[in-house]
Amino acid sequence: MARVTSKRQVTIPKSVADQYGIVAGDEIEFVPAGEAIRVQRPGVRSAALDRERRLERFDQATERQQARQQSKRRGGRGDRGWRREGLYERGSAR
Repeated sequence: MARVTSKRQVTIPKSVADQYGIVAGDEIEFVPAGEAIRVQRPGVRSAALDRERRLERFDQATERQQARQQSKRRGGRGDRGWRREGLYERGSAR
């Protein structure tokens, strides 16, 4: 596990750096990937996912969405204490 410093720097664990051939001076970029962050070398495109993997990810996303909807019904994190309409009203000039 890595820790973010006060300067928002992250140390890549040696085992991971060795596995992927990352050495001092290499550039990497952080790419948003849904609820995760992908670390990759600049200009490297991730390989296209096969059909099975795409379906697996779709199923995982569906399960997460269903869990969020159930949480809202039970009064869980879904209730933020504000509504979308209230945001529109705050932003409008009266």
